[in-house]
Amino acid sequence: MAAEPISIVLAEDDDGHATLIQRNLQRSGVINGFFRVRDGQEALDLIRGEGSYAEQPPRGNILLLLDINMPRVDGIEVLRRLKADPRTNAIPVIILTTTDDPREIERCYQLGCSVYVTKPVEYPAFIEAIHRLGLFLQVVRVPSSGSVT
Repeated sequence: MAAEPISIVLAEDDDGHATLIQRNLQRSGVINGFFRVRDGQEALDLIRGEGSYAEQPPRGNILLLLDINMPRVDGIEVLRRLKADPRTNAIPVIILTTTDDPREIERCYQLGCSVYVTKPVEYPAFIEAIHRLGLFLQVVRVPSSGSVT
């Protein structure tokens, strides 16, 4: 049985982290299409097919890799808005951030994140964490996102 296509939306404002994440997910075997956005508002617009993405929303199922500390709209607010909207509340959200505060982790799970991953500060540990995430993503099934517009 062929897997359904999944669009991975990577919401990450740090260009270096975004490159490392995408490159190492691909090295671990993730072949899905990537959409990179640099702030929370852009993530919301892309997923909802609004703003500059009104003519080109992602197709198929969506999985969101979401940083917390981003400009314009932070990751917590993105998570809150997606989970409050019946058009987007089934989209799996993996928090991928340097924040390791237990209160922040608890809050993200209460708001409906699927998984919370802390990005290690040390380069080798960061690469290993992304590699393991890539292996995990290869076996994950996500609910059908349907059309959000």
